[in-house]
Amino acid sequence: MAKKAAAEQAPVDDGLKWIDADRDYAVALADGKLVCRNPKGKQLASVPKWLKDSEPSQQLIALKDWLVEHQRQCLETTEMWMLRSLPLPRKVLAAVWPDPAWKDRLFNAVVCAVKKDRLVQEEAGFLREVHEKKGVGIIDLDGETQWIKTDTVAIPHPILLEELDDFRELTVELGFEQQLDQLFRQTWKPTPEQQETTSIEEYSGGKFEMLTHALGLCRRLGYKVSGGYACCPVWEAGTLVEARFWVGAEYPEEETYTADLIFADERDKTLPVKDVGAVAFSEGVRMAAAIYAKRVVEKQDDE
Repeated sequence: MAKKAAAEQAPVDDGLKWIDADRDYAVALADGKLVCRNPKGKQLASVPKWLKDSEPSQQLIALKDWLVEHQRQCLETTEMWMLRSLPLPRKVLAAVWPDPAWKDRLFNAVVCAVKKDRLVQEEAGFLREVHEKKGVGIIDLDGETQWIKTDTVAIPHPILLEELDDFRELTVELGFEQQLDQLFRQTWKPTPEQQETTSIEEYSGGKFEMLTHALGLCRRLGYKVSGGYACCPVWEAGTLVEARFWVGAEYPEEETYTADLIFADERDKTLPVKDVGAVAFSEGVRMAAAIYAKRVVEKQDDE
């Protein structure tokens, strides 16, 4: 009987990292949530207030908040690397790879070798491993494991991938998942007619019942608004180009309509579409399309 009672009181090995707290309780983080178990080792459905306010619990809550912010920063940084498609020192990847937050965001991203600041797309594949001496381990389009040996690599924007469709097909076929929005990110290329203009008109006339609705949407999508324009700055080939999509600048409570999408250089000069880089154009249209998609669509009465 004594052995049975002892077994019932023994904590179950649930894989969590428990920290001793007051009154012989213990606390831990499970899927980003604070949990606790009582002195008998039973995990409770909720954490008592007195225990949640204790120092060990507050330390874990602070750790959780830091991890969430760290993961967000890792994703934003890897996205910036992709948007700029700039040469990335292999040593940088090797330094961050052991961190699970970095590894999760980089795993299965399509990377390629860089030689003399040029993307070498013949040496490209899904990122699977980073080794300081071996190089960058990838799975190429033939399904074979290769090692990129160059000192620098890049995470290309999908608009720059010559074999984008093949990478997408292989992703589906092998069941690969990307945390980085790369391969299935929507992309746009200018039509011959658009290249002869200085603005894109396809997303004009989108109605919002109140300007504040449009501004809130821009914030949720991650775009700042300046002077009535939703803005998407893109560094490409060492040059800054800002896509600007008009959403309105009147009173917040009044209705507003979207207007043209334009592109401006560092001197605030509007650029002809033909002079806008592929990434800047694609990201600018992506912004305009996302905002325009949330416009008010008037219902038509059936005849």
